[in-house]
Amino acid sequence: MSAPLLEARNLTKRFPGVTALRDVAFDLRAGEVHALCGENGAGKSTLIKLLSGIHPHGSYEGELLVDGGSVAFHSIRDAEAAGIAVITQEFALVDELSVAENIFLGRAPRRGLRVDWLGMHQRATALLADFGLAIAPATLVRDLGIGQKQLVEIVRAMDKKTRVLVLDEPTAALTEQEVAVLLDHLRRLRAQGTACIYISHKLDEVFAIADRITVLRDGASVTTLAIREASVPLLIQHMVGRELGDLFPRRPAFALDEVQLSVRGLQVAPSRHAPPFLRDITFELRGGEVLGFGGLMGAGRSELLLHLFGAWGHRAAGDVTLHGKSFSDPTPRAAIAGGLALVTEDRKRYGLVLDQPIGFNLSLSSLAQFTRTAARLDLPAEHVCNQRFFESLRVKAPDQRARVGGLSGGNQQKVVLGKSLMTEPTVVMLDEPTRGIDVGAKLEVYELINRLTTAGKAVILVSSELPELMGMSDRIIMLHEGKIGGEFARADFAQEKLLAAAMGHAARAA
Repeated sequence: MSAPLLEARNLTKRFPGVTALRDVAFDLRAGEVHALCGENGAGKSTLIKLLSGIHPHGSYEGELLVDGGSVAFHSIRDAEAAGIAVITQEFALVDELSVAENIFLGRAPRRGLRVDWLGMHQRATALLADFGLAIAPATLVRDLGIGQKQLVEIVRAMDKKTRVLVLDEPTAALTEQEVAVLLDHLRRLRAQGTACIYISHKLDEVFAIADRITVLRDGASVTTLAIREASVPLLIQHMVGRELGDLFPRRPAFALDEVQLSVRGLQVAPSRHAPPFLRDITFELRGGEVLGFGGLMGAGRSELLLHLFGAWGHRAAGDVTLHGKSFSDPTPRAAIAGGLALVTEDRKRYGLVLDQPIGFNLSLSSLAQFTRTAARLDLPAEHVCNQRFFESLRVKAPDQRARVGGLSGGNQQKVVLGKSLMTEPTVVMLDEPTRGIDVGAKLEVYELINRLTTAGKAVILVSSELPELMGMSDRIIMLHEGKIGGEFARADFAQEKLLAAAMGHAARAA
């Protein structure tokens, strides 16, 4: 067995009120893909920030070693000089610059005082060809797809003589085809001797690419397993610290309530003079029911929910009734007042004010409940209500004064859910509520959905994960290019039928 290329010994990192890492041990060998798994808040991101110099030497306890020698990284530049590069979900690319300019950003080849543009483009062409990328070096990064941007980041990192490539949730926004391309490239880099740290909540990817897996829980490294020793149930058990039963817990069946939301012949255009994108959408939603919406990317799922909430599109035709009353001119204010809540797909962009504390975000949609006069809030009442949701949702933070931007993805999602539920809705629309969160946090979201429907509330669940849709929904509607491609009762759920409907190859089945 080869000696570790990179090793962490007894790493401990403390923040005010929180110990993010506790005596973490981790090692990485040349030519290995080593996966880091754990729930949100387990310490994965903190560990990566130590390894990459974002948290400098002296701000933590323990020791980092490269090639068996102790190192002290005081910056990202120090880590890059040692051959360590990190690629995060938020790309470090400049959209208005070309691919070549991005690859050589900050280190452009020169002839005297001038940039050697010809040499830069020739070198970029060779690098891209090595990766099998048919991208012209002069192409602006803004014109690339997400998967291409991901690979350009990797090309740039490898040209810096990177020996350790760290990928943090690299496939969160990729299509299945783009994921397959990325994994193929990683296998090629592994064969060339590059070491890779791979962080992902998608366990099927972990098992497809990793040689070893280290599990973090509550800031500690609890086990390291060779891939041949691991299984999904065992990995989940280590991640959450207990055995999980049914990942999709089902509530006891009971009679559904009256219709809460009715949509008839809905046609919606992006703007008043554009052709309709959503066409002939018709469905009913009853209290106590989970209605799932699926479909391929761009099928219109998010647009439908945003329109019903009054935040997107021009209604060209159709009728919507909410609790038996016409909802003809929707606005977010009217939707909230009418008992309709939306948890958006992009929680950071549309759901949260990241620089503000948890309490501020929780009550943001419900301030009218705490308004004594036009200019004065009942702050004690607001605090008490915020605290009730903070505790019931089990947000992992010292208190509700903690900044939302510093929370893990799963805990940010809990705050978004709490903000919506504080408006006391009767119809809750959830757009990809478990995207980017770990299996333990997903289970908490599923249990919350069951509590909502048991209380008689109606739920719309949009998800790209067919097992999730099938596990949590009472009915499923598959959208295809803005229309209903198929509707299925629970007894008719089958992945092949749902996929066929999503691709426009199935007739309405329920």
